[in-house]
Amino acid sequence: MVSNLRTQFNEQFTVEKYKAFLADLDSKHPGDIEFRVSETPVFVDKAFKEKLLNACESIVDVICDPDFEKLTENAIPQGEKVPHESGISHMISFDFGVCLNDQGELEPQLIEMQGFPTLYAFQVYYPEMLGRHFSIPSSYSHYLNGYTKETYLQMLRELIVGDLPKEQVILLEINPDEQKTRIDFRCTKDYTGIETVNLTDLIQEGRELFYINNGVKTKVKRIYNRIIFDDFKANRASLGSVVDITADLDVEWLPHPNWFYRISKYTLPYINHQFVPQTFFLNEVKQLPDDLSRYVLKPLFSFAGQGVKIDVTREDIDAIEDPENYILQRKVNYADVIETPDGPAKVEIRMMYVWKEGDKRPHAAINLARMSKGKMIGVRYNKDKEWVGGTVAYFEK
Repeated sequence: MVSNLRTQFNEQFTVEKYKAFLADLDSKHPGDIEFRVSETPVFVDKAFKEKLLNACESIVDVICDPDFEKLTENAIPQGEKVPHESGISHMISFDFGVCLNDQGELEPQLIEMQGFPTLYAFQVYYPEMLGRHFSIPSSYSHYLNGYTKETYLQMLRELIVGDLPKEQVILLEINPDEQKTRIDFRCTKDYTGIETVNLTDLIQEGRELFYINNGVKTKVKRIYNRIIFDDFKANRASLGSVVDITADLDVEWLPHPNWFYRISKYTLPYINHQFVPQTFFLNEVKQLPDDLSRYVLKPLFSFAGQGVKIDVTREDIDAIEDPENYILQRKVNYADVIETPDGPAKVEIRMMYVWKEGDKRPHAAINLARMSKGKMIGVRYNKDKEWVGGTVAYFEK
């Protein structure tokens, strides 16, 4: 996206250098990076960075509105509301496609957002390894709002652990060793000292939760939550007897699970911004647009692109029995913006926000990016392709 840096990076790139980088990246926790890592980072100039931040801050205005909780009350599926909801979502991610507008200019367009943590630790480790093998200009950074590695990690420890003993804070996931993002769990422990615990290993006594930590039964006071409730519902029968995480438990959540639903596709129809595609609840659409080909159909309660219809037909819509659980979103025109040796790639940039207790608003801290040459960003759309996969954006300071 910054032409001189792109040219310079591509000219200096070699397959041998890329393989050495991957080997270095894998060396700390061998075998734990299961997703494809792209050959290149993304370089973003100041002007585009400001467009991203402008869009994010506009969405944050909606989230910080006193009526937001009431506005999103129906976002939480029946039977899945968890007690003791926190007043803030401690982590929020905003996914933007890098797109072309009608004037042929690059602009961000919001694709999705989540009141949920993603790779907040891995995105510290990964760029550090990248910088060992490739030249990254000192005037660019993957951190935002002036963070450095040291200040970011200090903030992350304060956010996740705070003043609690680290043994009483856990990262909770379902079958964590089988998750494709498990490298982030390892990095989270490296940087904060907290253990990753499988839901099946939690012990409940009354309202209290415990886990076995080096042979010692240890009380859990705070859960750094990485459980996606769609996964929980899909796997519940196979998990056997496990703690009901929707119950009234004596534990703090970070972020609280309800925010996964409040800040989600459900919120999109309430946002009015030039970098947010027009979105409607399907049950509120009185007359379908004539140009359905310019819309995407998405289920509200799904994750990782499951159930999304890119090429929508009236038959698809007629077949839906619960239109209140779907949105119709204006398609965006992803730009073939990253020049690569075998054709250009598309990009999504995830702006990762943090919200500390006592702060009036969340703020941008770090990011990740994903490159694609398929119809959508995702592994199944990019099989057997190169210069695609997970990466990071470096923003001009």
